[in-house]
Amino acid sequence: MPDRDPLTERIIGAAIEVHRNLGPGLLESAYEECLSLELSTQGLNHRRQVQLPITYKGNKIEPGFRVDVVVEHSVLLELKTVETLAPLHEAQILTYLKLSGIATGLLMNFNATPLKRGIKRFVN
Repeated sequence: MPDRDPLTERIIGAAIEVHRNLGPGLLESAYEECLSLELSTQGLNHRRQVQLPITYKGNKIEPGFRVDVVVEHSVLLELKTVETLAPLHEAQILTYLKLSGIATGLLMNFNATPLKRGIKRFVN
């Protein structure tokens, strides 16, 4: 993963710790809950299921979309539990980054083994 930064490294480390303890095969919500606990243990501020509005032709639409996790107001996490990540998943996180104004996103597939193969970093 090019252009690593300390915050995303900490987030990835937390996700790997969750995956190491749980393995693949659970629902996305279970990984989200455990990842939230791990992020809290590391002292990282984060919010789950963040509803963000969409501005469409000058009109604010609420809720516009929901982000799985936002860490330190600067990294958007989109969690998946799928066989393989698809171009649609990448398009989804890129759109979320654009609409949210958040610069960095991590797409994480907790069904990947090892988890590192299921993580993609995006920069808006």
